[in-house]
Amino acid sequence: MKIREIRGLSPDLLQKELDEERRALLNLRFRLTTLQLKDVTEISKTRRSIARIETVMREREIAGKQAQQ
Repeated sequence: MKIREIRGLSPDLLQKELDEERRALLNLRFRLTTLQLKDVTEISKTRRSIARIETVMREREIAGKQAQQ
């Protein structure tokens, strides 16, 4: 998922997407361990996606705190 798409999501959808990506990462790790994973780059792509989502969530948290001050 691209960063522009992520920034367009609501907080609830962001959390849902984060949970799905974490679940996908867990499944990819299991598939890697059992030698069923063909494309190992999927793991790094999923990790980057998780990082993007967490970054947007953190940006919004900081912006919310600054708006309160």
